[in-house]
Amino acid sequence: MLLKLLSAAALGLGAAAPAWARVPVEAPEALGRLIDQYLPFLDEQKPAALDAEARLRLLRRARREVADLLATEGYFESRLEAVEDERGWRLVLTPGPRVQIGQVELVFEGELAGDGDERLRRRQDLEHAWKLPQGQPFRQADWDLAKQALLDDVASRDYAAARITESHAAIDPATGQATLRVVLDSGPAYRFGELQARGLSDYPAELLQRYHPPVPGTPYRLDSLLRFQSALQSTPYFASVVADVVREGADPQAAPILVQVSEAKPRRVSLGLGASSNTGSRVEMGYRDANLWGSANNLVSGLRLEQRRQVGYTDLFLPPDRAGYQDSVGLLAEHTNISGLQTRRQALGLVRSIPTGIIENRYALSFQQELLAPEGSVETRRTALAANWSWTRRQVDDVLDPRDGQVLNFQLGGAARALLSDRNFVRLYGRYQGFWPVFRRDVLTLRAEVGINVAASRDGIPQDFLFRTGGAQTVRGYAYQSLGVKDGSAVVGGRYLAVTSAEYVHWFEGDWGLAAFVDAGNANDERKLFKLNLGYGIGPRWKSPAGPLALDLAYGQSEHRLRLQFAVAIAF
Repeated sequence: MLLKLLSAAALGLGAAAPAWARVPVEAPEALGRLIDQYLPFLDEQKPAALDAEARLRLLRRARREVADLLATEGYFESRLEAVEDERGWRLVLTPGPRVQIGQVELVFEGELAGDGDERLRRRQDLEHAWKLPQGQPFRQADWDLAKQALLDDVASRDYAAARITESHAAIDPATGQATLRVVLDSGPAYRFGELQARGLSDYPAELLQRYHPPVPGTPYRLDSLLRFQSALQSTPYFASVVADVVREGADPQAAPILVQVSEAKPRRVSLGLGASSNTGSRVEMGYRDANLWGSANNLVSGLRLEQRRQVGYTDLFLPPDRAGYQDSVGLLAEHTNISGLQTRRQALGLVRSIPTGIIENRYALSFQQELLAPEGSVETRRTALAANWSWTRRQVDDVLDPRDGQVLNFQLGGAARALLSDRNFVRLYGRYQGFWPVFRRDVLTLRAEVGINVAASRDGIPQDFLFRTGGAQTVRGYAYQSLGVKDGSAVVGGRYLAVTSAEYVHWFEGDWGLAAFVDAGNANDERKLFKLNLGYGIGPRWKSPAGPLALDLAYGQSEHRLRLQFAVAIAF
């Protein structure tokens, strides 16, 4: 099996190699790729221009560098020869047998090596999880990764100061066996101590306590420390955060948690341009003050002007309390002109968010007034004082680029005529999105949405509590929010919603992929008349810093029309 003969003669054309061709190398495919990648000097040569002395120098260098390179892959008896015949001058590699892992010896020292069933089980688990077992081919990269994985496993729980004190791989080319030995000193078991902060100037140290640092006296866990660090990093207060326990000179039973922060500038003005197939081109201006009144109150306000939607908003987020609750208040004014329906809406809302690990509960109370102007129908005003509860469970490997995991959201809300509302209603909504890795790089995504508004009629209910669908990231192949209830020549929200979708993305090497998808869904006001509209198509994906950018060519089967739709495809 040959990778290449990069010359005209090697391709069987019988001609001499052109002066610009690389040095031809015959090698097994995998090793040939390795040589191509790591020995670029072969590309810099001109075989036809090399005299006998130059070819000898090149052969000597290639033998030396190929031997070193193949040794990292477990080939220690490789041979590289120069051959010249009717096909021309070339290098031929014979790799020889590959070294296999023979004996593995893991030696534990420190407190982990002590007596007790728990330590014994931990050592047995580490031995079982060792990533280079007997019989596996030896590779230097795998050897390095196995040692690092062993150290990371020990150091992530209890033993914060664990270190490898000795590692040795003895290779016997005659037998083709590698004997591995690793000595790991766990050091003492650690427990978390008090919190210490460095780098604070605008904010008090007490602010850090509101983001659930590890509890003093509890056993050291790296994941607890990283969750705390991530929670601080996600706030608007800090540009960078590094959290770790103090090891040198500290009592392992009360090791201080040292948090080194770099504060972000509290005030920021932003300008942005963008576009989507749903709402058209966009200009956006924003202002943020993360330390309003000097109390870590986060003011976020902005003006967003889109072709089919214009909105101004101001939100004030209070810092979380000791229980982790975060309260906010917001004002919004919005105008939209979508699918023949113009709306003007003003709203005031109060929200309490309660995050608990991968689950977040949100309790909201909002008051809004809406002017509804469907094209070809009657203009109406609607008012509602609505309460809403939202429960979200988000467990994905990467929020911006998920490949494995699920996101589930459920909402329950409603309003009553007795409390400043035009209509009694109860709104229920659920959404599921699941991601499954396929093969080495591909992803299968399944999505479903269901919504029901329990009310005698949709009249008097603001559009925010009814349902429309269609467009990018909903039912592709149809215009944005064009699936709903006809009112005149406009499309307005209905009391029922159902959407389902399946998408398969094949990612190529690098940041590009290709997706194929099928969507089906609709929004309606009568269950008996409910009919799903089908859309399907293909489109490229690009992994942008904000998440995968989706450009879809979708066919709406009910409308017999192709549409080009694009959006940033992230987990909701």
